[in-house]
This record gives sequence, structure tokens and C-alpha cells, in this order.
Amino acid sequence: MATAAATSASEPEAEPNAGPKAEGEEEEVKAARTRRKVLSRAVAAATCKTMGPGWDQQEEGMSESDGDEEYAMASSAESSPGEYEWEYDEEEEKNQLEIERLEEQLSINVYDYNCHVDLIRLLRLEGELTRVRMARQKMSEIFPLTEELWLEWLHDEISMAMDGLDREHVYDLFEKAVKDYICPNIWLEYGQYSVGGIGQKGGLEKVRSVFERALSSVGLHMTKGLAIWEAYREFESAIVEAARPIAGFLSPFDREQTFDSQLEKVHSLFRRQLAIPLYDMEATFAEYEEWSEDPIPESVIQNYNRALQQLEKYKPYEEALLQAEAPRLAEYQAYIDFEMKIGDPARIQLIFERALVENCLVPDLWIRYSQYLDRHLKVKDLVLSVHNRAVRNCPWTVALWSRYLLAMERHGVDHRAVSVTFEKALSAGFIQATDYVEIWQAYLDYLRRRVDFKQDSSKELEELRSAFARALEHLKQDVEERFNESGDPSCMIMQNWARMEARLCNNMQKARELWDSIMTKGNAKYANMWLEYYNLERAHGDTQHCRKALHRAVQCTSDYPEHVCEVLLTMERTEGTLEDWDIAVQKTETRLARVNEQRIKAAEKEAAFAQQEEEKAEQRKKARAEKKALKKKKKTRGADKRKADEDDEKEWGDDEEEQPSKRRRVGNSVPPVGEALAVEAETGLFGKSAPVDVDSPSKQKERAAALKRDVPKVPHDSSKDSVTVFVSNLPYSMGEPAVKLRPLFEACGEVVEIRPIFSNRGDFRGYCYVEFKEEKAAQQALELDRKNVEGRPMFVSPCVDKSKNPDFKVFRYSTALEKHKLFVSGLPFSCTKEELEEICKAHGTVKDIRLVTTRAGKPKGLAYVEYENESQASQAVMKMDGMTVKENVIKVAISNPPQRKVPEKPEARKTPGGPLMPRQIYGARGKGRTQLSLLPRALQRTSALVAQAENGPAPQPAVPPSAATEAPKMSNADFAKLLLRK
Repeated sequence: MATAAATSASEPEAEPNAGPKAEGEEEEVKAARTRRKVLSRAVAAATCKTMGPGWDQQEEGMSESDGDEEYAMASSAESSPGEYEWEYDEEEEKNQLEIERLEEQLSINVYDYNCHVDLIRLLRLEGELTRVRMARQKMSEIFPLTEELWLEWLHDEISMAMDGLDREHVYDLFEKAVKDYICPNIWLEYGQYSVGGIGQKGGLEKVRSVFERALSSVGLHMTKGLAIWEAYREFESAIVEAARPIAGFLSPFDREQTFDSQLEKVHSLFRRQLAIPLYDMEATFAEYEEWSEDPIPESVIQNYNRALQQLEKYKPYEEALLQAEAPRLAEYQAYIDFEMKIGDPARIQLIFERALVENCLVPDLWIRYSQYLDRHLKVKDLVLSVHNRAVRNCPWTVALWSRYLLAMERHGVDHRAVSVTFEKALSAGFIQATDYVEIWQAYLDYLRRRVDFKQDSSKELEELRSAFARALEHLKQDVEERFNESGDPSCMIMQNWARMEARLCNNMQKARELWDSIMTKGNAKYANMWLEYYNLERAHGDTQHCRKALHRAVQCTSDYPEHVCEVLLTMERTEGTLEDWDIAVQKTETRLARVNEQRIKAAEKEAAFAQQEEEKAEQRKKARAEKKALKKKKKTRGADKRKADEDDEKEWGDDEEEQPSKRRRVGNSVPPVGEALAVEAETGLFGKSAPVDVDSPSKQKERAAALKRDVPKVPHDSSKDSVTVFVSNLPYSMGEPAVKLRPLFEACGEVVEIRPIFSNRGDFRGYCYVEFKEEKAAQQALELDRKNVEGRPMFVSPCVDKSKNPDFKVFRYSTALEKHKLFVSGLPFSCTKEELEEICKAHGTVKDIRLVTTRAGKPKGLAYVEYENESQASQAVMKMDGMTVKENVIKVAISNPPQRKVPEKPEARKTPGGPLMPRQIYGARGKGRTQLSLLPRALQRTSALVAQAENGPAPQPAVPPSAATEAPKMSNADFAKLLLRK
């Protein structure tokens, strides 16, 4: 009876069904009822132990293991959609082969995330329980698992748990799961599963501990925290209802100690929840009013109203997250900024965790989060946990590893643990050589701070020196072999070692040896390196070595020798003898004279090169002039020929209504979009004509006479635009285009007519109109756009008259940043789409691949690869950039095409701070295509002055004196000529 009362009190009354429910909804309802039944029975067991022997557990027929079994049934019913039974051995054999292939792939590259997921999936299907557990364990050691992977793993383990040891193993898995990401659903599962073990020793305290931790982790989550609060409150309320029947038989003291204290726990949960801004707070308040036998205190109502006001402030940010698409980084950043202004540490931590669930591969977000924890919270376990998760999610980011080492040192972590973390960082696979230098510097700084330099020698000092030596060896061998550079061209690590030996260990001999090595690595030509060594000798060495260093610097420095000579003379002026002064003057004068000779030779070489460039420019100018004159001569000949053929052309009729002409345009009419593409295909880029075969005049006349016929004029019917498509960029050599294109378009629907467009001489112009019977077929035909036809990509576009639809725009690929799409360059021309897809799909789900080709269909060696999400694209960039494909080294980056600059119109240009520039006078056809002026600048200035003299002085803007006296800019060649005149 008591169990029935607890069950009825914990379950709301079922509403009558308005209609038949879906099968999935029925399963969810059954699973929820089973969980609540388990909860009630487990609570009954807890009440028995809490209330004493007055509660008869066996009367209700309930055992401690019933809760585990029924929860396992509920979990499996909720998580597993069904069991797969393979009927054929061939399918099993196929899966086994795929499993072996995936295991071999992981033995080669253990960081292949998708390979881990596929292996777990296949092993789970095959029922390989031991192997799937090992596979999940290996993956969790390398990667943080998503909420879906953890829930699947947990449900499998729960279904197999048989005794107390298995339950402890599941508890350990839950503890690992809640550390990877903030997952309200995992916390909810954790709390519900712990209820099943309430009959064991310490079970009740375990449940409350789990729920309290869940509230501290996700209780402030506005949209998902409500489920945790309700589950915890339902658990405590079930204990109250289970204990209510025997409460009347207890003494006043026992009742106060048990029943009343349990009742106060439920009141406390209601009050705590109503003080937090959560969605659907009104329903919780109404439930509290209905449940409470006493009136709600005024302080609770005030906290509730204050929480409602806070909820209104948070709603715009929550609604922005609900409306945006994943990963919602910009919306989360705005939310974080808002929380940072308010300054509540718990809420700031929560919004960071929520953002990282969807943006776990964004290093800047991890850096900002860890920086906030380091500077404000400073809680050791929390700070180190976040740093550890950061390097697991973004192991390629050296800044995260450096911050992790600093945090470990800041919180006094054992030296062995710090060293292990550093070794992991070295094997993380950074993307550039300088990253290894940075991580080595961070670790060496940590080792230096451990050394007590008051002692002549110590274990820590020897460890530091061996670490310096190992760093130099690692950069020289491993890093330089991988990146073809050491990453430390200025030898910063060796410089720090030398400074440490000189300043902290008083070992100038070792410091000088290190500086000798630095100079032999190509740094002897830089003045700043010699001055750094000189300053070290001045501070910790002697005058003799300072003088020796400066003498070597004078002979070797090539960038700023004057500065080094000045430092040498200054030192000898203050400290040297007469003999030292004479030697210094002689060496500096000799060196500077040699430097001046080298500079003069370089200037002469530069002047000769500039003269050669000018001569080449003059030759190109003459060649262009000759080409233009030849073209003009051919044009006059063509005019006579067109006049002779004028009568023949009139007989063909005027086809302007259906043939867009690039020679003239009638009125302000705008051709359809498809016709504009056809003109572009015919003329090519930048107005250059496509290469065509030109026959002799006699052959052209014979060909025209042979092709002369009556061509019926077909006026364009705008009413049929919806069932018509425009096809362009077809080969000009295509014979009988209507016959060849009909089978291609009949696959989309019934074709009424195909109208290819011919020139006046009967040549196919490379485009046509295809009219369908139904509009649906025309829409389907648009999917044939870019299809290869006789070696060229065919363009298919809607037939739209832009004069009537000025807002219509031709489809163009996006030119904005697309984080889920990659731009691949350097591909071999022989690389096919299938080959590239085989390479790319190893790093994620490939949605589309587009190989970039010319208008003639020839590959450019470029491609765009679209992945399912941003994280897969980020992984692919790291793995594929620099990969060799058919002896070609490809470059891979996130797709972000540069913005095209729109040329400024001449009449829109203004002088800085002045009026409009005088408009240029062009011919009848405007300025030329190249926007070049063939008139020399000197003549342009002269003509401008003459025009000004004739029309009167133009108003001049006020010019500052500095601008009026400013000398004209000179080139390197001008400076070289001036130098040669001296």
C-alpha cells in the first residue's frame, strides 16, 4: 500500500489520449514509467532503513536487485533501437574484414577520430563486448568523447552490470563522462542510476551527493537545468510520500528527526530552484503553491520575482542561441561578454562550458576560459581540469600547452607530473617549427625557477643544463628534419643558456662557447647579435674580451657596420690606450671603405638592372604600337569585305530578336541572363575574342553561298520563360546541337523544342534555348548546370529577361568565409573528383567536392571540399595541409576568398581635401578597355595648362607649405644615378 501511495504521489495523472500515439512516443512513456517505478521502489527501501523496522520491505515484494534490473531494462529500452540479427554469413565476414582494416588503420594513425567511431560501431553490431569496451577505452584516453558516445557506452555497461563490482565500474565511467564536457543528460542518467543502488550501504548519501554535484554543474542552465532540479525534487518528495503513512505512529522526537527533516529538504529544493532564473519558472512556482501545506514565505516570493527579472535580461541571449545554427560561436561570445560584465563566477563558468560543447576545436575560446580561471577563481582542481581538457581538444595549439605548464607550476604540481605533461606536448604534433621553440622555452623557464643558484652545483642545475642540451639537439634533428628549419634562427634558447651561465652561474667560459656557436649559425652578419654579446661581456666579462668581440664585429657585420664601429671607437675613447685607439681607427676606416665600395657596386648593378627594365618596357611599347597598327590595317580591309557582302547578309534577315549581339544593343533593353553568359563565353575574359579559324575571303564567300537559305524568324515568347532554360558555353564545333542535346534533356522531362542559335553565316554560336512541356522539367534541367559536354562544362540557367526582372541574379558560389568548406590548391591536373574524395573522407563526412576548371573544362589544380561541420574541416586542414598527392604538395585552408576590389569611377575621384578632378574627355566610345592613356604625361600636363590659360585660372585649394615644397618621389634607379655622379 505504501509503495502504491508513493508511486501515485510521484506520478502525475495521465491525461486521456486524444488519438493513437506514435510508436516512439509509447516507448518513451513506458521507459519513463519504468524509471519512476524503480525510483519509487528504491525510495521505499531507503525509507525502510531511514524510518526503522516499522517498514516492511518484504511485504511489497521488493528486493535490492529489482531496482538495478528494472533500470537496466529501462536504459536498454530507451537507448537501443533494436537488435540486429544477420541472416547471412557474408555480411558478418564483410564486417570482420572492415574491423580488421580499421584496426590496422589505427595502428598506423591512432589520432584518426572517425576510424575510432567506425570501429566501435561495428564491434557493437557484432556483439564483441570485450573488444568494444577496449576500443572505447583507447578512444577515451586520446579524445574527449561526445555526449552521444558516452550515453551509448554507459547504457551498454548498465545493461551488463550484475553485481556491486559492476556497479562501481559504472560509477567510475559516469565520473569520467561528466569531466569531458558539461552534459545535463549524462548528469540526469547518473542521478537516476545511483537511485538504483540506494539499497546498498551509503546508497542514499550517494544519490544526494550526485544530485548536488549535478546542480552545481548544470543547475544554472536555463534551458536544461530544470530537468535536474525536478529529478532531485521528485526523489526527495518520493521519500516523503513513502514515509507519510507511518509518520503518525512515531514519537514527536522521531517524527521531527525523520519525517519533518525530510519535508524540509523538499521545501529547501523548491526555494533554491525558485531563486534561480530558469525557463518555465511559473509552473514550478504553481507546483510549490499546490504542494506546500503552509503559505509561501515572503522572502521566497521576493527571490522568485527577482529571478523572473533576471530571466528577462537573459532571454535575448538564450533566444539568439535557439535561433542560430551550430556552432553559434558569435552568439556564445556575446553571451560570455554579457556574463563577464555581470561578474557571477558560476554563471561565467557555465556559459564557457556551454560554448565549448559546440566549439571544442576553437583554441581561442579555451585560452579565454583558462585565462579567466587562472586570474579569478584560482581553484586548483578546476583550473587544472580545464587546462587538461583544453590540450586534449586542441593538442596542436602550443599556447594551451604553455599555459598548462604554468598552471601546474602555479598550483605546486609534482615535478614528475609536469615533466610527463611536457613530453606529451612534444609529441602533440605542432604545425610549425616555432611552436617547438616556444614550448621548450616554457619548460626551460620552469626548470630554471626550480634551481637554487646559491649552491655551486645541484641536481636541479644539472637537469636544467641537460634540458638545454636536449632542446638544441631536438631542434636540430627532429624539428629541422620535419620543417626544413629549426624554428629558432636567432638562437634564443642558446642565448638564454648563455645569459644563465654568465649571470647566475658566473661561468663566462661556457657563455663564450655558446656565443661562438651562435655566431657560427649565420648570425655573425647582424650587428644586434654582436652588441648583445658585447653587453654580456661588459656586465660579466672583462675589457679584453669586449675589445675582441667588437673587433670581430667590425669585420663580420654587414647590416649596420657604422653602428658597430661607433661602439668600438667609443669604448677605446673611454678605456683604451693610444695604441688601441689607432688600431680601432685603422680597422674601422678600412672596413667602412670596403663597405662603401660594395654599396657602389650594388648601386651600379641596380642601375643597370633598372636600365634593362626600361629598355624592355620600350620594346614592349613598340611591339604594342606595331600590333595596333597591324590590327587597324586589317580592320580597313575587313570593312571593304563587309561592304561587298552586305547584300548577302540582308537576305538572311535580321535575327536580333533571338540572337544577342555583342556589336550593338538596341535602346536600353537588357539581354536575358543566359544570353549574357553566352556573350561572355564567346568573348572570353576581359573582352578577348575566342580563337576561331579564319578562312580566306574566297572560301568564306563560297561557304556563305552554300549555307544561304531562308531562316524563319522565331520571335521570343516571354510567356514561356518558366518552361524554358538557356544553355550556353557549348562547343562551337558541335554539329547538329539539337539532335545531340535532346537525349540529355529528355531525361528531365518532355522536350517541346530545342532552338540552337546560329550566326548569319550559319555557324553555331555555342548556346541555345530548350523549351519543356512542364515547368517541373525545366527546374530539373537546371541540375545539369556544369555538366561536361564534349570536353566543356555546359552552363544551364533560367530564361529570364532582366529588363523585366532587374533583381534577378545569376547563381554564384559564395565568396564569404565558410568554416566547413576547404580550399585545396596545388592539385595535379590529373587528379579526379573520386581520387580527391577518397583522400578527404578519411577526415570526416564529405558533402560535396567541386573541382575548379576553365570555361573549356580544363582543370586548374584547385578544388573546394565541403564537410558536414566545422570541426571535421578543422581536422582535415591539420592532416591534409602539406600532403603529397601524385608528387604534388597541396595546400589546404579554410575557404575564405579575397574580396574583389571594385574600380573607382574616374568622375567619382576627388583630390585629398579638394574639389572634383576635371573630368577626362574621351572619344565617342569612351575610354579604352585597359584604361590606359597613350598620351605622354608631359603632354597631358601641357594641355591642361593651356586649357587653364584659355578658360581662366581654376580655383585652387589651400596647400600647406610642407606640401608645396615637397620634392617629387624618386626610385632606386634615381638614387643610384645620383650616387654615381659624385
